[in-house]
Amino acid sequence: MTDAQLIRRVIKPGLWILGLAPLMYLLNNARRGDLGFDPIRTITHFTGRTAITILFITLTVTPLRRLTGWNPLIKVRRLIGNFAFFYALLHFLIYAVFDRELSPVGLGEDIAKRPWITVGFTVFLILLTLAITSPQSMVRRLGGKRWQALHRLVYVAAAGAVLHFTWAQKKDIRLPLIYAAVLAVILGSRLFLRPRRSVRGET
Repeated sequence: MTDAQLIRRVIKPGLWILGLAPLMYLLNNARRGDLGFDPIRTITHFTGRTAITILFITLTVTPLRRLTGWNPLIKVRRLIGNFAFFYALLHFLIYAVFDRELSPVGLGEDIAKRPWITVGFTVFLILLTLAITSPQSMVRRLGGKRWQALHRLVYVAAAGAVLHFTWAQKKDIRLPLIYAAVLAVILGSRLFLRPRRSVRGET
């Protein structure tokens, strides 16, 4: 089996299963009525944490590729990144529908007056932009250098997501601090394993 066949037949189907597993878990808990005393809050926090976790996994693809020397690994990064956006979208929609009842005025007020929502919405817009421009056709349309520069915003999104999580917690920030430490390790590994000359199209 060639590397391309391994990616297409084994790794990508496995990633689809893993990527949808949190949603299946959430739906199963909802079916059983096992979402706690505040189901909306539970779902909102779960989808947010899942989005951050998958975003972090996306950032580990390049260090793993450099560490293992297996270049085809880079071909799964877009799929993983799109799952991060998917859960971020669910996170935003749950807030917009159930907390703000799709009120543009209410959404605008929250974004303007609540810093953690301002940061969270900014992160969502970044992930939306990255998802829209992730196809190979967009790489050709934007040009390699501009596409690469745009997709470096993923670092801003990751840091912003941790900040959003920390502010939203307000009191008990132990878990957000763990996420911050993990992000620091990931970014440190990327710098440590960075080649002398960057590979075209890498972020």
